[in-house]
Amino acid sequence: QVQFTESGGGLVQPGGSLRLSCAASGFSVAVYATGWFRQAPGKERGGIGCISSSGGETDYSDSVEGRFTISKDNAKNTVYLRMSSLKPEDTAVYYCAAAGVCPSPYEADYWGQGTQVTGSS
Repeated sequence: QVQFTESGGGLVQPGGSLRLSCAASGFSVAVYATGWFRQAPGKERGGIGCISSSGGETDYSDSVEGRFTISKDNAKNTVYLRMSSLKPEDTAVYYCAAAGVCPSPYEADYWGQGTQVTGSS
C-alpha cells in the first residue's frame, strides 16, 4: 500500500521549533522530489519549499527562508521539515507531497494527509 504519512504537528509558542516528518511506504523518496506546502484557513495552499530526490538541492519560499529546513533520510524513507522561530502566521495545515520534480500545490504523485501546526501563546 502506498502511503505518505505525516507526523509531528502540534501547538507551539511563537519563537519555538517543531519538526514534521513524512514517512513513505510503497515508494522510495530517493527517486522523488518532495515539496512541503501549507494552507491556512480561508487561504490557498502555498509552497514552502522542496528538496530534490538526492537531497542535494533545496529551495524555500521567502516567507520561511532561514527559518525552515527541509531534509531527508533516504535510508529511513522519510522527509523532514524543521521549523524554527515560529510565528503565529505560520499557523496552517502542512502537507508533504512527492513527484518526479518539485510538485505544485495541487499536483503531485503522492500526498501526505496533512498535519496541523498552530503557533500561539
